Amino acid sequence: MAKRFDLLIFDWDGTLLDSAGTIVASIQAACADIGWPVPSREAASHIIGLGLKEAVATLFPDMPEAEHPRLAERYRYHYLAQDETIPLFEGAAELIAELHGRGFLLAVATGKARRGLVRAFEHSGLGPYFHASRTADETFSKPHPAMLMELLDELMVGRERALMIGDTSHDLQMAQNAGMSALAAGYGAHPPESLHAYQPLAVCHRFEDLAAWLKTNA
Repeated sequence: MAKRFDLLIFDWDGTLLDSAGTIVASIQAACADIGWPVPSREAASHIIGLGLKEAVATLFPDMPEAEHPRLAERYRYHYLAQDETIPLFEGAAELIAELHGRGFLLAVATGKARRGLVRAFEHSGLGPYFHASRTADETFSKPHPAMLMELLDELMVGRERALMIGDTSHDLQMAQNAGMSALAAGYGAHPPESLHAYQPLAVCHRFEDLAAWLKTNA
């Protein structure tokens, strides 16, 4: 069967890595550490995928910018204490290897900082499969389309031949802003019912459903 897409762009946290719960707990612990109100699980989940500045501005619009580094430092403390043990979703490593073997170009567009993605690639062993990546400290944060447009330019792929795969409204809105198709991972940080509004090609409620969709339809 002819490929529908040449380039598959994955979000990382909540899409390939089962990390949403750890991120939420780390955000909540960091806020408690510096004496700011602890956000609800829903509020903390909503900012997953955003860059640091945008995430803090969403959670705490009145927080002085001078406080941002303290919050970031405490978040990193809590997250890094366990990031090596956070698992990929079952079947994720096999899916990425299979898609690579089938000749797809693979990329990552993530709200992580570059050093965080480097660690994630090392811990997961998936780094060699990806042809390019963009992080939130290198360009505009999601949902700005810059990450996707830069990846298209680097890999010389037209937007009609690329697919964004992510678990948050930020991912899907970024794809919309770039004029690109998207596939929703409805098992991640944002509830699946909130993802339909962005008109993804499908909302997959389990990782195995997402893997099956890609194998059959990409």
